[in-house]
Amino acid sequence: MFRAVADGRIKAIWIMATNPVDSMPDADKVAAALKGCPFVVVSDLLVATDTMRFAHIALPAMAWGEKDGAVTTSERRISRQRPSLPAPGDARADWAIIAGVARRMGFGDAVRPGIASRGFRRTRRALCVRNPRLNVRLATTTRNSSYIH
Repeated sequence: MFRAVADGRIKAIWIMATNPVDSMPDADKVAAALKGCPFVVVSDLLVATDTMRFAHIALPAMAWGEKDGAVTTSERRISRQRPSLPAPGDARADWAIIAGVARRMGFGDAVRPGIASRGFRRTRRALCVRNPRLNVRLATTTRNSSYIH
């Protein structure tokens, strides 16, 4: 993808929750690609990262300990997450940032106000359809009231 940014095929990029200038192989090439990109948006919880310095727009995101919802781990486990800290300043959850941008772009009908429990139930239903033997009975009691709105 960063090769496409570098050669101009991608003219806008939105980077969320990662710092590719530090974490990607050939970090210098990633930095050069972002430097030449006409429009770079970065959503991150840190303001001072090597990637953030290329951002034309910086969107403050929540850290994992500030989020309310469901988390899918790299082991493909889904767990309920409750915030342990309040979000600082204007920081928002990734889904809320995406939904806000979608509304401002005129796609408000496609984005309903976020309720974390609804997303968890959707994931649970999709898993059951794909794997009917999956036991998610314990998760079926998830109610909206158990989530922060």
